[in-house]
Amino acid sequence: MKKLLIVSSVAALLSTAAFAADGAAIYKKCIACHGAKAEKMFNNKVPALTSLDAAAIEEALKGYKTGANKFGLGAMMKPIATPMSDEDVKAVAEYIQTLK
Repeated sequence: MKKLLIVSSVAALLSTAAFAADGAAIYKKCIACHGAKAEKMFNNKVPALTSLDAAAIEEALKGYKTGANKFGLGAMMKPIATPMSDEDVKAVAEYIQTLK
């Protein structure tokens, strides 16, 4: 019984990792405007994403997703952010931190 519990736990952890959001893959959609290393200032309005912490990026993406964030770019960002799950938002925000 103990072995079955251990095997089940390991299998659950592995399957969760397999389905975890891939921040690098998600970020590929952002490169054109924000740069390969998230270093570009966009349209003289949006700072380089590497200058923001993960929480600020998550907050901004969630705001674009709901339509609360406009910053003059809401129409551009809403269709990008809307299909993102909360897990996707967190993964891409964490990935951007690795680019600093």
